[in-house]
Amino acid sequence: MNREETLDGLRQSPKVDVCVIGGGINGISVFRELALQGVNVLLVEKHDYCSGASAALSRMVHGGLRYLENGEFKLVQESLMERERLLRNAPHYVAPLPTTVPVFDIFSGLGNGIVRFLGLTRRPSRRGAVAIKAGLCIYDFLIRKRAMMPLHQFRSRRATLAKWPALNPDIRSSATYYDAWVSHPERLGIELLDDGLSAQPQARALNYAEITGKAGGYALRDSIGGALVAIEPALIINATGGWIDITNNTLLMPDARPAPLMGGTKGSHLIIDNTALHDALGGHMIYYENEDGRICILFPYLGKVLVGSTDIRVEDPETVRCEADERDYILQSLAFVLPGIEIRPEEISFQFSGVRPLPASTDSFTGRIPRDHFCTVIDADDGGAAVVCMIGGKWTTFRSFGELAADIALERLGRQRQISTADRAIGGGRRFPLDRAAWIAEAAAGKGLPAARMAALFSRYGTEAEAIASFIAAAPDASMPHADYSARELLFLIRNEAVERLDDVLLRRTTLAISGDLSLQMVDAVLDLIATERSWTPAQREAERARFLTLLRERHGVAESTLFERNEQRSMECETTAKSG
Repeated sequence: MNREETLDGLRQSPKVDVCVIGGGINGISVFRELALQGVNVLLVEKHDYCSGASAALSRMVHGGLRYLENGEFKLVQESLMERERLLRNAPHYVAPLPTTVPVFDIFSGLGNGIVRFLGLTRRPSRRGAVAIKAGLCIYDFLIRKRAMMPLHQFRSRRATLAKWPALNPDIRSSATYYDAWVSHPERLGIELLDDGLSAQPQARALNYAEITGKAGGYALRDSIGGALVAIEPALIINATGGWIDITNNTLLMPDARPAPLMGGTKGSHLIIDNTALHDALGGHMIYYENEDGRICILFPYLGKVLVGSTDIRVEDPETVRCEADERDYILQSLAFVLPGIEIRPEEISFQFSGVRPLPASTDSFTGRIPRDHFCTVIDADDGGAAVVCMIGGKWTTFRSFGELAADIALERLGRQRQISTADRAIGGGRRFPLDRAAWIAEAAAGKGLPAARMAALFSRYGTEAEAIASFIAAAPDASMPHADYSARELLFLIRNEAVERLDDVLLRRTTLAISGDLSLQMVDAVLDLIATERSWTPAQREAERARFLTLLRERHGVAESTLFERNEQRSMECETTAKSG
């Protein structure tokens, strides 16, 4: 169902059981849950799917080791269970991540951790070996029945520095345990969305659209075509994360609005292109404390290194970006844990920032704000629909949070749950092969593509690569400035994944920008594909190009001159390859 068909369907039948506002990972999750139960559900996202906090996560899929200090045992256990499910249900995007904690003391932080656990202090402090050992033992205990990865282990100072010689030599020991990471979080969101849309025809979704109106009258405004369509939802689910209070102000009359529900904090991350840094990690994530006691992370990500993050209160989630002082803080923390590695400014190939959707809190120490999730229901007395607000949550628990909100909605509708998603494979994780090489070879032969091309598709889409390969093989293809992509592959994404803007493709449907592989030639080549598909005028094309380059510069620290330099670099690489061939 395309955009116009969705709008026409709403014009003909404006009644919907549930309208989910917010197309981040939590909104998509509850949409999928309800669609699978046969509910007439509409998802509306103001921008693009997974373009807010769901595009700015640390790429970790974890239980939350440090949440144990806050006494959030239930959250940690739930997170670990959901982590295990994602490893099984989305093996194409979620994989184990060995994680090493440098330990600088033995008993430090033990007493302060106990009083923090009891709620008697808010001050962060360094954790010593005893405190870390206690936390990891609890971590192992919570997953003892369904553990898919090894238990933790400690290393002496000598063994640690032998394996990671670049680490700060002041360490006393280290601990290694396993969590997981997600390579393409935005793509996983698209696959969840597709799962819901495929469930039944009454499941519909629109990006670049907003819900307006109060007092029983609601309308959907299409930001692409400008259409205004009346809708009549029986129930609304507010899944807008850091925008929850702003959204409630558009849905509820002043006397029905609750006290502020959201108190999000900003987390910023850098992607660094430094070979020495990448190699120093030895394939592990380093989960370390900066000198002020704040937890930081760095791990190999798509050939580069991801490092972060900050934790700063914000008022306006719409304008967050990684500021200069945050970059300085992250680089200072990196210099502390790996003092011999120097990072030059030009080696920061990408940066991103997002708002953690935390519940409202007056706590001066942001690390003490609970990371758990819950729902608040606001009943309207003016004839409007009740609003279920999804508060809090973390990326790892999107499925269980969506399940919780969906069950509240089903109870309100007098419906019964029919399907559980606990063990339901996601997108390219379906029919995932034990022997990847054999699957790739067979699929390549069946579709008439080179094995290397099929392997690249499999790395990006899992078993969904087969459908994309069929599309590629169905008509003449054309090369793109980035040799790993072709015109037909990108056309498949544009035609089938609700692409309306250039950044939809370059920032979210692919990893071209975040991986530092985006050049100015690739920007223009993809822009030409979208402009042709959407019948844009030359003026519209140029306006979109300027908008995207501004977004890339202001939000992600990538200047047009950097993209141009990548053109030159790729040209030289192609010449070298041609000569060697």
